[in-house]
Amino acid sequence: MGKTFRKLYEQVTSFENLWEAYRKARRGKRYQEPAAWFDFRVEENLLRLREELITRTYRPGRYHHFHIREPKPRLISAAPFRDRVVHHALVNVLEPIYEARFSASSFACRVGKGTHAAVEQAHRAVRHCRWLLKGDVVKFFPSVDHAVMRAVLWRKLADPNVRWLIGLILDSGAGVLAAEAPPLWFAGDDLLAPAERPKGLPIGNLTSQFFANVLLNELDQFVHEQVQPRDYVRYADDFILFDDDPARLAAARAAVAGKLADLRLRVHEGKTCVRPCAHGVRFLGFRLRPSGRRLEKGAVNRFRRRMRQYRQRWRAGLMDVREITQSVQSWLAHARFANAHGVVREVLRDVRF
Repeated sequence: MGKTFRKLYEQVTSFENLWEAYRKARRGKRYQEPAAWFDFRVEENLLRLREELITRTYRPGRYHHFHIREPKPRLISAAPFRDRVVHHALVNVLEPIYEARFSASSFACRVGKGTHAAVEQAHRAVRHCRWLLKGDVVKFFPSVDHAVMRAVLWRKLADPNVRWLIGLILDSGAGVLAAEAPPLWFAGDDLLAPAERPKGLPIGNLTSQFFANVLLNELDQFVHEQVQPRDYVRYADDFILFDDDPARLAAARAAVAGKLADLRLRVHEGKTCVRPCAHGVRFLGFRLRPSGRRLEKGAVNRFRRRMRQYRQRWRAGLMDVREITQSVQSWLAHARFANAHGVVREVLRDVRF
């Protein structure tokens, strides 16, 4: 079971930790109105927030919800700025505890990891293995069961105050994604179980990303210890297992589905299949083949649409050239990670302002 941590709340609520959390929360948002108001009396606001946390009178505020359409339609829930400070303060203390226990094959929302590192490892495996099993979880963030999430976290976290704060954050997000959560039944459930069990992690919370890694580390460790494929890569709820024996991967499919069911999650049957590595695989916006990697058409088309929107906003005086240049340079850095020289030239011909 390993070490259990009992005295963490003093670290979470220390002024030094809250100050660092505030600095992280305002990064890139310093001139937005919520951050600017908090910044106006920052020490007073942090001291008040600290007092509320210490006395356990702190209560999360209401989320601001909005939809995004790319790369797929999703509901984003933005917590008030002071709540984001609390999220950073909590993760500052918990992340080092769990980071040492996370799998090296997990790449989402971790320092020194990220999209390109995940693609690099997956592409290396595509070149050196014969078969792969690619899958994902059905509606992962809306489906996360709070009782399961607590049980996994409580194995390491025995501090009652930390448990209280995590419970508040989980409760504040319960039902936010209810409309998107599919009704799922698992062994032992009665007819009303899907409606009666609180679930869902708001997409947009730092804590949601962190909790997701803690929960899915259960899958990572199961794959490494029980399934033992030749290689394995996970980014959020997308995962790929690699091996030279398709029969082993077919058995792994059932084993992974069983482990996810233990976590009250459902593997996406329509998107989970065994295939030859020679046929390639789509992963995180790239098409990976033994011969190379290319940008997916969808990623190119999304960039083109974004440039058309930027052109309209620029003509209306709502964007300056600096913002547009930063966006183009960011996309170019992403595109250069693939064999995409011709596509880049073609796309840039259309970028005219």
